[in-house]
Amino acid sequence: MAQHMSPPRFECWLAELKLSRRDFVLAPLATGALALAPRFVRAQAGAPYRIGLLLSSSGTGANYMSHAIRGLPLLAREINDRGGLLGRHPIHLVYRDDATRPEVGAREAASLILNDRVNAIFGTYSSGVALAVQEVIHEHQTLHFVATANSSKITEENHTPYTWQFCPDTNMQSGAAVRAVAQFARKNGWKSFVSLGQDYEWGRDTHRGFLSALARAAPELKEEKQIWVKLGETNFHDEINAIRRARPSFLFGVIAGKDHELFLQQAHQLALFNTVPYPGGLISVTELKFQRKTLPRGLIGLARCPFFAHLAEPMMQQYVKRDRAVFGHDGYPDDWACMHYDALNVLDQATRKAGSIATAAVLKALQGASLDTCRGKRTFRDCSNQLDVPSYVGEVWDSPDYPFPIYKPETMIVVQGNEVWTPSCSAIEKTRKKRA
Repeated sequence: MAQHMSPPRFECWLAELKLSRRDFVLAPLATGALALAPRFVRAQAGAPYRIGLLLSSSGTGANYMSHAIRGLPLLAREINDRGGLLGRHPIHLVYRDDATRPEVGAREAASLILNDRVNAIFGTYSSGVALAVQEVIHEHQTLHFVATANSSKITEENHTPYTWQFCPDTNMQSGAAVRAVAQFARKNGWKSFVSLGQDYEWGRDTHRGFLSALARAAPELKEEKQIWVKLGETNFHDEINAIRRARPSFLFGVIAGKDHELFLQQAHQLALFNTVPYPGGLISVTELKFQRKTLPRGLIGLARCPFFAHLAEPMMQQYVKRDRAVFGHDGYPDDWACMHYDALNVLDQATRKAGSIATAAVLKALQGASLDTCRGKRTFRDCSNQLDVPSYVGEVWDSPDYPFPIYKPETMIVVQGNEVWTPSCSAIEKTRKKRA
């Protein structure tokens, strides 16, 4: 069962973020949960804008969501220092843990909407949870910003006009991985591969996208074996031994979160990557920071929003400066935090464009809009509400500029979203389920 944030835990959270009661109060809600609400607002302030943060602080997604959960109040405070959305609607953040479980996410989404009266929900980490939440937000016509979950079904088969996706979807991500794999296969004479994936929506959908794109780009490559592991797996020794026995040219991995952290550690301990290349696995800033001592240099990884790829962008510069000021020298924002920051900044821009915080007006303002993000000005696709954002493939490399490895700039590949997403809106509309 998801746990609501208790007052002592929330107080510790405020202290860690260097947010004091001079900045915020703990506002009790109908459910006993707590909201982070600005203490002082202008006398002429309008109604607050409540955002439900439905993110994982437990389960396999917890390590990816940690920085976003701690960092979003900082950005909310910056917007509230200007009076809030439209200069008069202060942002209140209401946090819930979805536990990386669909039934918990759906239940908490309903509670956020019905009891806590949120205007929008940000989340979730898991694609399986996001699909469950979509049924709730569509029923209640609530704005839904998805910054991390990236199954293509979220904006295609399960499309609802209330959901907007800020990360590359599984087709976009798979297409980028295939570009790297095809290049290495030609160079190294690769012939076969084994797939290792998490057995849930994201893993399955990404694997399907990879096989489909690979069949077009490198049809000579043969998949020898599929290995599927449950969410929350902690021991990968049997899987690593099975990969070795198959003697593949390379391993394609579809694992994320805490599970991927454990797999990488155990693969390193058992020297798997000494004999089996691992191109295109998810190596975000989280892995680069927290596995800096054990990640093999030269490993080819895939990222969704690495800060070091967009340091020329003013918004990315703001993210880095703010987070390091609060979280310390090592506190560079990870991919997951950056995409959530973009979601909140896009909401701010959309309300200004609409001149209103009303959901219908915001939806109209977002449709096909080009808005500023930490990845530059990016545009939503009309037919799916998918943001046209890149994926990044690079070589893990020790940089003299950071206390952890990054991708080597000279060889990093940036694959634009529109180069690898579902090719036509008509193709998307054919798969879309009918909604009331």
